[in-house]
Amino acid sequence: MKKVSIVILTAIIFMILSGCSNYFDQGKLQKAGMLVETSIHDQPWGKKGYQGLLEIEEEFNVDVFFKEGIQTEQEVNEAVDELVNQGVNLIFGHSSTYGKHFKDISTAYPDVHFVYFNGGQFDEDLTSLNFNSHAMGFFGGMIAARMTETDNVGVVGAFEWQPEIEGFYEGAKYQNQEVEVHLSYVNNWNESQLALEKYEHMQNKNVDVFYPTGDMFSASIIKQASEDDLYAIGYVSDQSYIAENTVLTSTIQHVEKLYVLTAEKFDEGELRGGVLTFDFKDEVISLGKYSPDVPEEFKDKMKEAVEEYKETGLLPNEQESD
Repeated sequence: MKKVSIVILTAIIFMILSGCSNYFDQGKLQKAGMLVETSIHDQPWGKKGYQGLLEIEEEFNVDVFFKEGIQTEQEVNEAVDELVNQGVNLIFGHSSTYGKHFKDISTAYPDVHFVYFNGGQFDEDLTSLNFNSHAMGFFGGMIAARMTETDNVGVVGAFEWQPEIEGFYEGAKYQNQEVEVHLSYVNNWNESQLALEKYEHMQNKNVDVFYPTGDMFSASIIKQASEDDLYAIGYVSDQSYIAENTVLTSTIQHVEKLYVLTAEKFDEGELRGGVLTFDFKDEVISLGKYSPDVPEEFKDKMKEAVEEYKETGLLPNEQESD
C-alpha cells in the first residue's frame, strides 16, 4: 500500500509541476501585473499606467494586478513573488528605479518577463521601454517661444537629466533666438510646494510661459499660471482640461498604448530583452489640444513640423543644418 501511495503521490506532483510549466511555457500572456512607487491615483504617470493595465485586461481577457507603494528592494522582491504565485507572467515596473531590482531577480523567475520604463538595464527577460522625449520637448519649446510676450520662458523640471528639458531649450531657441530659457529643478517628481516656489521665482523674472516636467506638480503650476493669466505647456497627459486657454498644448506620452503594445508582443512571443525606444512615429507620443489663443497658422506649422519629423526622424533645426 505504501508503494502504491508513493507512486500515486509522485504522479500527482508530476502532473502539478507539468501543468505549471505548461502554464508559463505556452508563450502566451496569462496574467499581467504592475508595480508603482506611489499610487495609481495621485499623478498622470501612475494613472496612465493603470489605464494601460486595464486595457490589457479587456483586450486579452486576463486577470491583472497592481501593487502600490513599492519602493525598496525588499518590497519589490515580496511583490514580485506574490504576483508570480498568482500566475502573473508579465510584470511592469512603472518607473526607471525598477530596472536594477528587476535585473537582480529576473533570473530567479525564468518564466516571467519583466518590463520597466526609461532605463538602460536589460537582460534576456528584462526589457526597458523608453520614450524619446527630446522631440516632444522641442515642439513644446517652439510653441512656448512663439507665444511668449516677454521673451522669457521657463522649465520647472523634476531632474536635470530629463531629455525633454534639453529639447525644450533647443526648440525655443530655434523658434526665437531672442528668447531666454530659465531652468530650475526640484529633484523630485512629486514635490509640488517646492515646484510652486520655483514658479514664483521665475514669474518674478518676467517668465510668462512655463513647462512643468514633473508628474505631481505639473497640474499645480498650470492652475497657478491660470490664476496669474500666464501660459503653460502640459506634461505626460493632455492637461487642457485644467485651463483651456492657459495650456498652449501638452506633450503627451501615451503610456497606456505602450502597455498594450508590449503585451501584444509578449503574447505573440516577440518580446525580447533589451532597451526599446518609442517616439512620435510609433503613435505613443503626441501633442495635445491647442489653446484657442494659439494662432491657426502656427498650429498648421506645428502639424507640418511633427509630420515631417515622423517621416524623416529629423527635427526642424536638424533639417536645416543637414
